[in-house]
Amino acid sequence: MKRKIILIDENKCNGCGNCVNGCPEGALKMVDGKAKLSNEFYCDGLGACIGTCPVGAITIEEREAQKYEETAVIANIAKQGKDAVNSHLLHLKEHGEVEYLRQAKEWLDKNGMKYELPSASNVACNCPGMKMMDFTQEKTSHEETGKQAPQLRQWPVQMHLVSPAAPYFNNADLLIAADCVPFAYPNFHSDLLKGKALIILCPKLDDSHEAYVEKLAELIKNNNIKSITVAIMEVPCCYGTVMIAEEAIKRSGKDLKINRSTITIKGDIKNSALVLK
Repeated sequence: MKRKIILIDENKCNGCGNCVNGCPEGALKMVDGKAKLSNEFYCDGLGACIGTCPVGAITIEEREAQKYEETAVIANIAKQGKDAVNSHLLHLKEHGEVEYLRQAKEWLDKNGMKYELPSASNVACNCPGMKMMDFTQEKTSHEETGKQAPQLRQWPVQMHLVSPAAPYFNNADLLIAADCVPFAYPNFHSDLLKGKALIILCPKLDDSHEAYVEKLAELIKNNNIKSITVAIMEVPCCYGTVMIAEEAIKRSGKDLKINRSTITIKGDIKNSALVLK
C-alpha cells in the first residue's frame, strides 16, 4: 500500500541514536553507526523521531510500504516496560489515532499487562508539530511597524495535532475553522481569531471525523470553554465542521451554543447564525 513513512538520509545521519529513543513505536535501530528502519509495519509515519534528530536526517515521504500494524507494535513495545507502553499510548491519543489506541489497549488487556494513559502535562510528545506553545504573553512590535498584528494565541492548531490537555484551552473562547477560511477571508485574524484559541480541520479531505468528535468532546468536557465559534465556507461539504462540533458538544455533556460564521468563496461573511443546542 502507498502511505506516509519516514526516510533516513544516511549521508546526514551522525549516529547519535536520539531518534531510536524518540520513536514511540520502536521502529528504529542502530546498524553500523547509522539509524535504520527496523520494520516498515512498526512506523506510523507521524514523525515523532524528526524532532529528535539534530542534523535533519529524517523526513517523511509517501511511497509503497507495508501497512502499519498496531498489534505488532504494542507487542514489541511491551518488552521495553510500562514507561515505553505509556509513552506510546499517549502518542496515539494526542494524534487522535482512536482505532490504533483501541487495538493497543485490547492487546494489553488480553495479555494482562498494566498500563496508564498519562496526560500531556506529564509526558511530552517528541513530534515537532505538536510542541505546545502559548503566545498570549508575548509582545509584538507590529504596531510600531504599521503591520497588522497576528492574533494566533497558540501552537499547534491542526485538529490532528492539538492536545485536549493543552492549558490554553481552559477558560478559552474556541474558534473551530475549516482549513480554507483563513485564506478566503482577509480579515480572519482581526474579525474571527482575535482573543480565541484556534482549531482547524477539513471535513471533506480528512477521514478522521469520529476521531475529531472524540478529541473535541474530551477537550470541551475537561476544560471551561466560554464560547464556541465555527467558521466555515459556503460550500456544502464545509457543513461537516458544524456537525462535528455539534456531536462533540453533545458527547461532552456540556450546555454550549455555537456561533456560526459562513464565508463566501469571494471572501465575505455571508451570515453569522447562532445554533442553539
